[in-house]
Amino acid sequence: MECMGDRATLLETGRFVQRHVKSAADDIIEAVVAGGEAVDTTAENETETEARHRRAAESGDAASMSVLGALLLRRGDLDGAEPYLRGATAEGDRAAANNLGVLLHQRGYAEEAAGWWRVAAVAGSAPAAHALGRHHRERGDEPAAEYWLRQSAEQGHALGAYALADLLEHRSDVGAERWLRAAAERGHREAAYRLALALERRAQEVTRGPSASGLSARDALAHDTAQADTVKGESGAAGAPSGELTEAEQWFRQAAARGHRRAALHLGAILEKRGELKEAGRWYLSSAKEGEAKAACALGFLLRDAGDEESAAVWWLRAAQDGDGNAANALGALHAARGEQQTAERWYRAAMDAGDVNGAYNLGLLCAAQDRVQHAEQWYRRAAYAGHREAANALAVLLLQAGDTDGAEPWFSKAAEAGSVDAAFNLGILYAGRDDDRTALSWYERAAAAGHTEAALQVGIAGLRDGDEQSAERHLRCAAGGGSAEAAFRLATVLDARRPDPGPPALGAPREEEKTECEEWYERAAQQGHRRAQVRVGMLAAARGDVAEAAHWYREAAEAGSRNGAFNLGLLLAREGSEREAALWWTRAARAGHGRAALRLALLAARRGELSEGRRWCATAVELGPAEVAERAARLSEALHQELTA
Repeated sequence: MECMGDRATLLETGRFVQRHVKSAADDIIEAVVAGGEAVDTTAENETETEARHRRAAESGDAASMSVLGALLLRRGDLDGAEPYLRGATAEGDRAAANNLGVLLHQRGYAEEAAGWWRVAAVAGSAPAAHALGRHHRERGDEPAAEYWLRQSAEQGHALGAYALADLLEHRSDVGAERWLRAAAERGHREAAYRLALALERRAQEVTRGPSASGLSARDALAHDTAQADTVKGESGAAGAPSGELTEAEQWFRQAAARGHRRAALHLGAILEKRGELKEAGRWYLSSAKEGEAKAACALGFLLRDAGDEESAAVWWLRAAQDGDGNAANALGALHAARGEQQTAERWYRAAMDAGDVNGAYNLGLLCAAQDRVQHAEQWYRRAAYAGHREAANALAVLLLQAGDTDGAEPWFSKAAEAGSVDAAFNLGILYAGRDDDRTALSWYERAAAAGHTEAALQVGIAGLRDGDEQSAERHLRCAAGGGSAEAAFRLATVLDARRPDPGPPALGAPREEEKTECEEWYERAAQQGHRRAQVRVGMLAAARGDVAEAAHWYREAAEAGSRNGAFNLGLLLAREGSEREAALWWTRAARAGHGRAALRLALLAARRGELSEGRRWCATAVELGPAEVAERAARLSEALHQELTA
């Protein structure tokens, strides 16, 4: 009979023989102590011990017959064990009755085995009661199973307590946890693991609702710019009851220390999430050495993050060869990053064959990067049909780029409903292109609520357009904080508009040195290359009298193509006496459509006596405007004409 749970020592204290060969049946084999002396079956004296008990058994000693039968049964010598066990059983030895049941069960005589287990259980054998309970459960007789398992558990039998807990948990009985705890306290590692999971799950449900789950390993990997569904192991949500989570961790630790590889994996994930990477790595290593592929994969990620890519590849290879699709994806990404496209494709296919839908998604990304659009669409579609939300979004983008808007929309919708933030944003773009601003805004708001920077910017712009400055500011702050230069600039303009006019400075008053919040946002946008922000920062610097700072930002903007930056830089240079260089920047600004720059060039030409050149720039200024510039340019042109015809 194969016993559920760990193969822990089930023999009563002082009444055991140590195992020679470990098997599933060992957990329900009992042995007695002959004459009150513990039996030692270590390699040094096993033969001598067996010979001594054999002599005593042949003399009719029931205790020795029981011990000898147990020894032979453990060794797998059923023919040799049976007569001794039957002889001891006939003398009323309960351990022999239990072991005879084990022997008969191994021979395939389940009903006869159950009869002897009943004899032993009635006589007080906890292992026999456990075996009998399991026998009844396998036959669907749960009331009888519960009765005997409870008898075993109440005698302090670890496997009996665990099997009872498993039965009660199957029926959703709240009493299951009590017996899991009892088994765990007696050293049952599987019980400790399941108790830890139950405690963790309950703690998480308190804060996150019933959908909270336990361990969540790094289940996905996508290379390059893809947004992968990669999650690390969790020990619970912030704010969860610390007592239960702490106790859960203690039970994970106990189970892991006893060699439970899934507990070691889970403990490693908890520690990694907490930032205790060295200890996490030790538990991942322990679990991986026991054959846990997920632990080998997680250890690979830990090593990669530490910069040891070669060692990471070794563990990923081991995990991938054991059928872990996530590790195969990781190897694919590793080779793709090295430009080894064929090897990457082979590993992505291996991930897909292992049942990891990310393999198909990553194959799509790989093909798209190589401009193999048809193949990319094929793999995206395969992953999307399997429920991969980012593949659905990528497929929709591909269809949209091909002009198939009607084909793209359902995939965007499917991805967005599945939780893809990018898909929600893309739907906003899609509806905005159809001038359906209301629907577009609803999708932008959904993406913004999930932290999408560009979506938050669009909601902020909509708020400014609709006069909802409070909502606009809130979303612009989110987008600016997420790194959007445009959002930082627009937020700065909102704050700038609220600033009171400082008026002319009082005579002798100290200059304000501390920068306002709006100036800080202008500077942040400017540092990110936002040209209008660079011009604005230059203007603020010029107002403070910081010519060098102003020139720096004007030049940055001008060299990036800003005509206002070029014009302002020209003004600054002209004031500093560099009129020739100023003319170069005004020329660049005028050619980019800046009317004031054209007027400045006209005035400069007039002062130099270059009347025809001046009239040409006047004509450009009239054409470019604005109105007051055009009016001044027209008057100057007329004056130059009179000079030329005088």
